[in-house]
Amino acid sequence: MKVSREQAERNRREVVASAARLFREHGFDGIGLGEVMRAAGLTHGGFYKQFDSKEGLVREAMATALERSRAKWQQRIAASAGDPLPTFVEGYLSPAHRDNPADGCAFAALAAEAARRNDPQLREVFEEQTRHYLDMLCAMLDDQPATRNRDRALAMLSTVVGALLMSRLVVDPELSADFLRASAAAILRTD
Repeated sequence: MKVSREQAERNRREVVASAARLFREHGFDGIGLGEVMRAAGLTHGGFYKQFDSKEGLVREAMATALERSRAKWQQRIAASAGDPLPTFVEGYLSPAHRDNPADGCAFAALAAEAARRNDPQLREVFEEQTRHYLDMLCAMLDDQPATRNRDRALAMLSTVVGALLMSRLVVDPELSADFLRASAAAILRTD
């Protein structure tokens, strides 16, 4: 049975969304195409009608995940009253974000894995989104010269991603919470 162009596009979006979620939860190599397709409610055989390769799906899923995550943060920041920086930092470094990698930031979930892959195009996807995140953070730091704000944004992005990753890595719940708390306090310190 032939699928309409609209249905094929909906199917593609569902595969990309399912892949983005499953890759963040299990890693790129921790999930197979059959599992991605099942999660999307489709058969494995339909994959190659939509995508050339798993690597192509990985790139598209990561671009989508990072764009959606950034859009979510931008909405939260726009809705915040007053200084948007605490809204971002405290939301990013929250137990809820730590405990839900499948729905969280792809940087913390997959950046190290993406860096090890022999796929320059995937790294370009992460780099492009890194630049967008830095722009978003710089926009929250309009009190200093542009060079100082960029340096602060670089340090902040590195700190929140690293802190979230470390909080997920350790077993001790107190130590996990300490990574989140101490990192948020260091970023928001005004002295």
